[in-house]
Amino acid sequence: MNPSDNTYLENFNKEVGLKFQLYNSLFTALPFHKVEKTGVLVSIFLLYCEENYEKGSGPVKIIRDFLKQYGNYHSEEEELDLLFRFVQYAERQVVLFDALEDAAFPQINDLTGTGTLNQLHAAVKQQNFDRQLKERLQDFSVRLVLTAHPTQFYPSEVLVIINDLAQAITDDNTALVNSYLQQLGKTPFFKSSKPSPYDEAVNLIWYLENVFYHAAGEILTYMTDRFPGAIPGNRRLLQLGFWPGGDRDGNPFVNHETALNVSMALKNSIIKCYYDDIKLLKKRLTFKGVSHIVAALQEKLYRNIFVNTEKSSLTADEIIEFLTEIRDQLISEHNSLFVGSVESLMRKVQLFGLHFASLDIRQDSKVHNTLLEKISAFAEILPPDYKTLPSKEKIKALENIEEPFEKIETGNDTQQDVLETIKAIKKIQQSNGEAGCHRYIISHTREALDVMGVYSLFRIAGWKKKEMSVDFVPLFESIRDLENAYLVMKELYGTKHYREHLSRRNNVQTIMLGFSDGTKDGGFLMANWSIYKAKEALTKISKEYGVDVVFFDGRGGPPARGGGRTHQFYASMGSNISNKEIQLTIQGQTISANFGTVDTARYNIEQLLNAGITSNIFSSGKPTLTEKEDKLLESLARESFNAYSHLKNKPLFLEYLNFASPLRYYSDTNIASRPSSRKTGKLNLEDLRAVPYVGAWSQLKQNLPGYYGVGTALEKLKNQGRWDEINLLYKNSLYFRTVLENCEMAMTKCFFPLTSYLSDHPKYGALWKDIHEEYERTRKYLLKLFECDELMDKKPVNRLSIQMRQRIELPLLTIQQYALDRLRNLKPNEGNKRLINTYEKLAMRCSFGIINAERNSA
Repeated sequence: MNPSDNTYLENFNKEVGLKFQLYNSLFTALPFHKVEKTGVLVSIFLLYCEENYEKGSGPVKIIRDFLKQYGNYHSEEEELDLLFRFVQYAERQVVLFDALEDAAFPQINDLTGTGTLNQLHAAVKQQNFDRQLKERLQDFSVRLVLTAHPTQFYPSEVLVIINDLAQAITDDNTALVNSYLQQLGKTPFFKSSKPSPYDEAVNLIWYLENVFYHAAGEILTYMTDRFPGAIPGNRRLLQLGFWPGGDRDGNPFVNHETALNVSMALKNSIIKCYYDDIKLLKKRLTFKGVSHIVAALQEKLYRNIFVNTEKSSLTADEIIEFLTEIRDQLISEHNSLFVGSVESLMRKVQLFGLHFASLDIRQDSKVHNTLLEKISAFAEILPPDYKTLPSKEKIKALENIEEPFEKIETGNDTQQDVLETIKAIKKIQQSNGEAGCHRYIISHTREALDVMGVYSLFRIAGWKKKEMSVDFVPLFESIRDLENAYLVMKELYGTKHYREHLSRRNNVQTIMLGFSDGTKDGGFLMANWSIYKAKEALTKISKEYGVDVVFFDGRGGPPARGGGRTHQFYASMGSNISNKEIQLTIQGQTISANFGTVDTARYNIEQLLNAGITSNIFSSGKPTLTEKEDKLLESLARESFNAYSHLKNKPLFLEYLNFASPLRYYSDTNIASRPSSRKTGKLNLEDLRAVPYVGAWSQLKQNLPGYYGVGTALEKLKNQGRWDEINLLYKNSLYFRTVLENCEMAMTKCFFPLTSYLSDHPKYGALWKDIHEEYERTRKYLLKLFECDELMDKKPVNRLSIQMRQRIELPLLTIQQYALDRLRNLKPNEGNKRLINTYEKLAMRCSFGIINAERNSA
């Protein structure tokens, strides 16, 4: 352990561990029914769980014995009342722990060390790389895209309390902490109805206003001060994307009106941020020749927020003109007083414009293809036999479309909305600027036709070729699609009309790669490897056609969905992978965990900026892996894929997950507008979304998608006498180390005693033992490779955080398994209807606390 690790570990124990015990005592004053008794019993119940799991007891026996030993309950309803009170209590403990970690962030992380902009500045100056940095910043940026995926169980009201609670803890204001804990006691932690897509957007806009706006401003000020003149005036070093309101893939509740409403909410939000900054500036800029300009700008912004008239229209360029005039006056007449504050606001306006975040549109390729087939049946712009034509012939037919055909009535709401959405994009650009909405993402892209089809739909809907200010983004997700991606793009680059479109878009092609479905399809190691190889092949083919390819990574929170130490992935990329920009999705809990405060957001954005810049300017020019390393990783990935596929294809695999976990209740949690499956009907792995799939495994504390097959792969190659090669690869390759360390993180969050009762199950026992054996096998070889005694030995602060969170969630996990057992055994008759409904609510309530406690489990 490094000396600095000891310091941060001590700080964690003091600022988080000790304060958690101190403030936890305040919970006995919460306005709950029998709260004092509940607090005492929760502590006893936790110790009882730990002791009895160690003895081999299961959750059902633990709860029944505990209720018998520590209570005198006369009915099942009384027992349920206590269990609900335990859940309610634990939910508040999780909030307290989140707030404590947020407040302690500067004390338990090195905000000026490795991976920060401070470290970048020192390295650039030390090696005299100012020129190289300036060259890199000409076309580099980081784009964070906030998504609407349902992995955030806190309602917005609770998120605000966490933010305020963290500030009160930072200020060491115990009275205020107590008041916020009292507020938590009165604030509901769950929603009685599903949020609308617009509700989801409003919830995420809170982060834009309160976190990203300020963090981005601080980063830009730092970069401008330390590297003057390095960032081009027309370049947005940081960019924000937005999916709520635009992502309609499998979500029937999102339509073109949603997109228009969300885009307007984004515009109003950023103008409000500018207005608040101008109000603050007005207090300082009280000088002659300046104050009236500030007042005029304030009035202009005010009218745009509160007065909906054409006269109140405003552009980002107008705001810049106002601020430029103010700045020039300060420099020439007032000794540059407060000019830094004005320039800071100018940078924000240049960055966020009137759009704040760019609204991405996403839809499934099947929807587009079906729509085109329907159009061909009644419109002369496509041949009547279009549906039966080979793909290449379809592309030729699409290229022949010259005139729009706007009077189309499909008779299908989803198909009709595609056309209306395409028209809405133009309206959004007119209101918010081109950056407001300029990307159309095509899910399940499997051939060039899928992209050309969308391009042609834009032509049909009235977009002219030379005015088409839209980028078409193919999304490759499954292992097979990732392997074929370069062939798809090769055909697309060779298509005349699309090539002409790319030339009008500066020869830049964005390609999205999905981690989540890849993991579900091929397992952890193969998903990571397939995406790496796809990037390598796509980089090569794009260069051949003179196209600058930009990769947009669809990452979730946990390692199984591409999360974990993402900045290390980007830092590890060599010359064989295009790194023009870093683009990735930020989902659900990851937003609140890694970007929930200005400190955490700035730190994590800096890590990405540093990774993208240093991997380029300090690069040796070598590829990510040598040819020998590449072949070794290919062998490991194939062995891992075979092991995972063998398990996944067992008839009882999905049935086991549905039996043992709360998977079936994901769609009832009211945390998101989007359904948990793309299709209704019998559950199957292909249509099951990655969020509930990965989340259900995490609720079981088995986290299978984060490691399964890795141990088998390592063991097979070891038995082939290749362990020394693996060891050398681990020492030399940051990419391989990052993959395995993310695997290690997923495994650290496992707790198999929770479900060990299934080891003797007549139907699922063999499957449970198979999963457990692979966990132990992977653990054994990772520890051997890491030269450690325990998982995450080299990350002691992270490990302690996970351990403390696991203690908070253990009662919830136990109660949830007990509730699921009761639901399996209660006969579905009229007499049990009320009891079944209560146990279903209990299982779901436990999910909220478990997911929140783990922060990146789904």
